[in-house]
Amino acid sequence: MDLANAAPTTRTFDFVVEERKGTPDGVEKRMLVVNGQYPGPTIEVNTGDRVIVNVTNRMPNATAIHWHGLYQRGTNFYDGTTSITQCGIPPGESMVYNFTLDGWVGSTWWHAHASTQYTDGITGAFIVHGQNESVPAYDGDIAIQLADLYHGFSPELLNLYFTPGGIDGTPGNEPVPDGGTINGVGQYGPYNTSFFNATLAPNRTYRLRLINSGSFVALAFAVDGHALTVVEADGTPVRPTVVSSVSVAVAQRYSALLTTNASAGAYWIRAALDQDAFTYDNPGVQTEVRGVIRYGVDDSVMPDVSLLDNPPALPDGSPGPLDTDDLVPVGGGPAPEATFRVYFTISMQYAGGANYLSQFLSFINSTSWEPLQGTSSLFSHLSNDTADGSATVAGSQLVTTVDEPHVVEFVIDNLDDGDHPFHLHGHKFWIVASGAGRFQNQSLDNSAPMLRDTLVIPAYTWTILRFEADNPGFWAFHCHIQWHMAAGLLFQLNVLPAESAKFDIPAYMLDQCTREGTQV
Repeated sequence: MDLANAAPTTRTFDFVVEERKGTPDGVEKRMLVVNGQYPGPTIEVNTGDRVIVNVTNRMPNATAIHWHGLYQRGTNFYDGTTSITQCGIPPGESMVYNFTLDGWVGSTWWHAHASTQYTDGITGAFIVHGQNESVPAYDGDIAIQLADLYHGFSPELLNLYFTPGGIDGTPGNEPVPDGGTINGVGQYGPYNTSFFNATLAPNRTYRLRLINSGSFVALAFAVDGHALTVVEADGTPVRPTVVSSVSVAVAQRYSALLTTNASAGAYWIRAALDQDAFTYDNPGVQTEVRGVIRYGVDDSVMPDVSLLDNPPALPDGSPGPLDTDDLVPVGGGPAPEATFRVYFTISMQYAGGANYLSQFLSFINSTSWEPLQGTSSLFSHLSNDTADGSATVAGSQLVTTVDEPHVVEFVIDNLDDGDHPFHLHGHKFWIVASGAGRFQNQSLDNSAPMLRDTLVIPAYTWTILRFEADNPGFWAFHCHIQWHMAAGLLFQLNVLPAESAKFDIPAYMLDQCTREGTQV
């Protein structure tokens, strides 16, 4: 926390991305990692700092690193989104990301944004401290990265997902994970008896920064015998909310305060995979990942193993799991009135054409996104000459152009039978309203909507989001389930193209487009 009081400075990090073998849950698997570790290095900085990350790609495929949730105002070309804000970093080459934290404070993460690469391990925490963050005082700070885990390599799993007829005979069945990890450590049957563990001081309050860096399912986090107080969501301070557990959807983040005032000892921490998302049986799947916290005892003390499958209940009258409807931003008020409206639908279906049964794809309206090859939306000034509004360009690029600053309103109908965690790059949005069925001009409660950058749009529901589109560049809005994004569930905002056309993009980034190769 002392970092928050430091003067702004330049902080430099070196990332080397490569393929390795690893055993996060005891089962050896192919992984893609940064600096030989999973998760990758934690970036911890102060708002106002300049961040320089030198990324060297030692993989056989191009890559890019995205800094999730950060605004990148004026540096859209460092957003790290392959085929949208840059071409991939070619194999054997390097790139320097260089940006300033422009007022963003809170808990986030970084990850590969090229095909399904981050599923294989290219992830890490990104913590931004600030002097005036509106959260209660605390004594210590712990980043806790939660993720589902696959023993298979993601390109092979993606091919399985695209199998004609679908996995287990049902189109659109997503690969079911084999288990999960807490800060890179999981358990799978008898193969691993290791646990992430932390020894804390008694009678202190710790800020647990919960990050779902997984690919498919939400994970519900809890600590035996302790309530948690949620104070932040996606970089937005919220009114303190006491809960028994926190379900963290893919790409979401929460800060939860934990007070070490129970009896001295060791306690299980748990991250339970959301099995409602599973569409077929995966024998042997580890549905709950465990870790350990302890205080007031020796570092070697472990919790009671008899409680592993019998978690103790909190006392009568204790709070229940987090309900996201209870989240209220600190100092929040009504969202501004919309001046620009975009309507779209979410669906998953077979594509048209002669081979329409070959792949079950994801669609926003009638467009299924495919990565551009040899260029990016930003570099090619895609749709810069179009007026305000939405258009499909190059066959697979649905782009909404916003030529001047607006309060944009998304009206979204999810026509699919699955939940979708959607993330907007470069902005936060107000969640103005949502409901069952399709939107039919229902009344809205705009008293104090939540402000964040990632939300779950449940099956067969409508959602209304608003945000201030005043940040020049191309910004993706996409489902963060890796299988769905790879199947096309992404569309782009082209905000203030007259301004982004003036960006001073490093020449070598443009040159890399000729050598990136096919995105795999």
